[in-house]
Amino acid sequence: MSRRATVAGNELKLVPRLKAVMEQEYPRFSDAEYARRHQQLAAVMEKAGVDHLLLVTSNRAGNATQWVTGWPGTVEAYTIFRPGVKMTMCMEWHNHFPLGKKIARDVDVHWGERQGTARTIAELRRRGARRVGIMGPLGISKYRQLEENFRIVSLDAQYVRLRLIKSDEEIDWLRIGAALTDLGLAALLSETKPGLTERELANIVERAYVGHGGTTMIHYIGCTSMAKPHIFVPPQYPSPRRVEQGDVIFCELSAFWWDYAGQILRTFTVDAEPTPLYRDLHATAEAAFDAVTRVVRHGTTMQEIVDAAGVIETNGFTTCDDLMHGFGGGYFPPILGTSSRPAGPLPEMTLEENMTVVVQPNVITREQSAGVQVGELIRVTRTGFERLHGAERGLFRVG
Repeated sequence: MSRRATVAGNELKLVPRLKAVMEQEYPRFSDAEYARRHQQLAAVMEKAGVDHLLLVTSNRAGNATQWVTGWPGTVEAYTIFRPGVKMTMCMEWHNHFPLGKKIARDVDVHWGERQGTARTIAELRRRGARRVGIMGPLGISKYRQLEENFRIVSLDAQYVRLRLIKSDEEIDWLRIGAALTDLGLAALLSETKPGLTERELANIVERAYVGHGGTTMIHYIGCTSMAKPHIFVPPQYPSPRRVEQGDVIFCELSAFWWDYAGQILRTFTVDAEPTPLYRDLHATAEAAFDAVTRVVRHGTTMQEIVDAAGVIETNGFTTCDDLMHGFGGGYFPPILGTSSRPAGPLPEMTLEENMTVVVQPNVITREQSAGVQVGELIRVTRTGFERLHGAERGLFRVG
């Protein structure tokens, strides 16, 4: 039988050092943490033979700028980095400029007057730049403008490599993101009832963490009849469909703490026991999650992970999403599918200590008529894994 969901209310339970992070007006990593990142960038630059590095952010699409300066990026921003020289940032929108100056400390922040690319090129030329590395998204027209003035080297792959292994401070911020995400899930379990729309469910989730400083990365929530399901995966945008008795609800939730989000995937039924099909789907997903996490450790190969999830195919099902992906400050390798739904060639890498990954065996029927969401963010340790979320696992009943 399914269990009734029990929740403890909208209270963040964090250790004092994490509470101290959240009490800052605008949270910032330690000077030592930024120095570590800058040293890593300097090593990448030396190996690539570039004399300057340009970090780009655009409409929240990139986070290299935030990783280096603390500024999360609300519109286009260009940051010039060179070891031993004060960084320069050019921001496009004047109304975002005051906060940018406040958050990006130890950075010379300028308003780009809607000519950010031209002003950045002028600053690089003033500095005598010749060979410039780029990290972050850059449109083709702007790339060509830079290319007309400098030898350009893409360093996106090197940037991704720098982000795979998390520092202790980054893991702490992910713990906060996970706790905020857990609040959203707890509210959803507590307040879901027949008659609410998917849009109202999304509102319930957001309300739970916004007051604590969290922001939304994603809240994919879907509801469908267990007897006659019309979807097998939660939609990326909620619909006006109303929850009914006998529904199954599945969700994928991620709340940001300044670019460091938790991610949790759960399934629950509404005022009814799960049907045999949904019970089997969920049991298979839980078995796959347990099998995968049993092999997770420093040094685990990608093939070991895929093989561990074989219970999915053994039980006659498949998946609709990645089995595992790197997470935390971005969407990173390893990105793995299952044997029945590969995500491309297996990456030539192994898990490493302090990687953070989402394990999510989202099991569906082979004809794509019904499915469940199961999974969460974990940290890879030397000998196993650590849960970063505190929410209970299981197939719950609400309403």
